[in-house]
Amino acid sequence: MRRLHTFFTESAGARRSFEAMERTPSIARLGLSVPYEWWPSVPILKEIEAAGFGWVQIPSPPASVLTTPREAGRHAGALAGALETTTLRRVIHAPSSVRAGSRDGDHVLEGLVAYAADVGAEQIVYHAASIPDGRASEAAILAETHSLALVARRAEALGVMIALENLGPVFPGPELLSFTPLVLRTMVNRIGSPAVGICLDIGHANVVAANRHADIQELIRPALDHVVLFHLHDNLGARRGGTPPPELDPLRLDLHLPPGRGTIDWRRLAPLLGLSSHAPVLLEVHPPRPSPAALNEAAVEALFGKPVAV
Repeated sequence: MRRLHTFFTESAGARRSFEAMERTPSIARLGLSVPYEWWPSVPILKEIEAAGFGWVQIPSPPASVLTTPREAGRHAGALAGALETTTLRRVIHAPSSVRAGSRDGDHVLEGLVAYAADVGAEQIVYHAASIPDGRASEAAILAETHSLALVARRAEALGVMIALENLGPVFPGPELLSFTPLVLRTMVNRIGSPAVGICLDIGHANVVAANRHADIQELIRPALDHVVLFHLHDNLGARRGGTPPPELDPLRLDLHLPPGRGTIDWRRLAPLLGLSSHAPVLLEVHPPRPSPAALNEAAVEALFGKPVAV
């Protein structure tokens, strides 16, 4: 797959192709996540790089580590050492349970920004507005927005971007504010920092749109102007009726499948991904999953059509 990466990023034919498709995401922007609970060892990172990816997303250590400078420094040093064996650009995913707007949550985020800077990460993914929609949520969302604005000042100084990710239901259940990307756009505007943007998760948006009987393009389009990162993975939408594949959980909605294994029309969405032409496009596929090389090929085929062999 290295030859595929070289073709799309270096050849004259590739440059002409991308000039003609200026609204589609280039291969140079593709990245792959390291699954949760996996240590990003040198062999794992080397395999991701050799598959043609330019970015890697790594889960952060838990809050207990991030709030203990000695342990966070030791962990960051080991991770930085592994990463320095590659040219991969880095994204760190915050612990999903962390919430800004409280003393403890803010302390964790401050530690996470410092940790990201220590490992040379350019972005942090954070699950914002992960609270139910209702009057009782108003105080919580205001507190979260205020805290993020304060943490963003430190992120600006360290050159780290905080990307607020839209969520979707893992299993059928009530909606959260974060299911609507426009809510995150409002938070970004209120924070008003160049260090805060949106991580637009296409897989999550597909489930939400299907649950609402809505068009996914209409759901995500209002937030595209603030996107600094995309998450790509596939699923089966709302999963109403039908016989579930025997290898999949029969109720789970947020499946994190490789592109092409679910119901998302990637070719229809590819031009929208290109509207934010510098945002990394990260595959977030959960195990058991194909090799990085196979995932690279699946992403290329989903977004661009049949890969070009050279």
